[in-house]
Amino acid sequence: MVVNPTPGASASVPQGAAEAKTRVAKNVIFINGDGMGAATRQAARLHLAGLGGQLAMDRLPVSGQLTTDPDDPKAVVTDSAAAASAWATGEKTYNGAISVDVDGNPLATLGSQAKAAGKATGLVTTAQVTDASPAAFFANTANRSAQDEIARQYIEVSKPDVILGGGEDWWLPAGKAGAFRDKPAEDPSEGSKGTKGDLVKKARKAGYSYVNSADQLRRAGSGKLLGLFANEEMFQQRPEGQGDVYDPVVGLSTMTTKALGTLDRNKKGFFLMVEEEGVDEFAHANNGARVLQSMQELEKTVAVARAYVATHPDTLLVVTGDHETGGLAVEEPDTGDESGTGISAEDGPFTVRGSRKTFFIDWTTSGHTGVDVPVTAVGPLSDRFTGKHPNTHVYDVLRQALTRR
Repeated sequence: MVVNPTPGASASVPQGAAEAKTRVAKNVIFINGDGMGAATRQAARLHLAGLGGQLAMDRLPVSGQLTTDPDDPKAVVTDSAAAASAWATGEKTYNGAISVDVDGNPLATLGSQAKAAGKATGLVTTAQVTDASPAAFFANTANRSAQDEIARQYIEVSKPDVILGGGEDWWLPAGKAGAFRDKPAEDPSEGSKGTKGDLVKKARKAGYSYVNSADQLRRAGSGKLLGLFANEEMFQQRPEGQGDVYDPVVGLSTMTTKALGTLDRNKKGFFLMVEEEGVDEFAHANNGARVLQSMQELEKTVAVARAYVATHPDTLLVVTGDHETGGLAVEEPDTGDESGTGISAEDGPFTVRGSRKTFFIDWTTSGHTGVDVPVTAVGPLSDRFTGKHPNTHVYDVLRQALTRR
């Protein structure tokens, strides 16, 4: 099985120790491969870069590990909400929480702190723009499912300058379909469901340009930008052959390019949070082919970010995952080791680029696991990611980068 690799992963970035140890960053680009663990990166490396190759994200000169456990009364394995809240606030919290502490009290977020420092802010994702990971940087709510409330906070409270991704359903009241029709054939459960009024209209009144297609995004001007390109996620996450589709209206790399071009106009710099959600969602479905396809788009996005850093060395770029999903393992082809059907079945064979060799992906769960996740980085303060740290360490580094003057 082949997911066509994308060449060009060798774009240069500053490699010297001086950049890594510089204490001041004008810009921060933080990229989350949701559900991406070390084995996910290894599978993508074999398939997209080959045995002697490296992913763009693994060519960043600084690397380390992050632990991911939450502060949850019942769980030892994190969800995306608790993990992203740890990144965005520096505090551990319970699963389902969006930047509130264990008692439900709101916490200051990196998004609001960057804005207070005069920087432009933005989020780009292939999930709903109000999904847990981006929400943690720009909203506070005791329950991640309150996505319409999160959207309201974006427009009325945190006011990120760029908001690009899926999730139109949460911006419009029930019964009022937008650019994407209610109850589409590919997923009849989708449809407008907001309870906060017409938030697209409110966004326009607040000065946002609203776009919902690739052409509209391309032609959008330089001001505040809201782009919603799907009812929910920008793909259909199902097991192989059961309606699984990864074909976003606009790719993550394209959205990231537009966001960078928009945010770059702020003379004081910017904070941009970028997320590829497909890695996680397709790993939940134990769909190895779509995981690799999502990783390919994530690689293209990292290449976009690295190209920006190459001409803007005062930019800190960080690539990591909030947790691992699926218990993914890279295995040799071995019919005697086939683990059956359903959850924990094997996927493959997948090709190794530039080789006749193949590999299989084996799964141990359809949920998250508690393993450490890799982090790679370049730019000012990136040296602080060397070693093993709790995921709250991301907040410590990014806050210093964003607010130090």
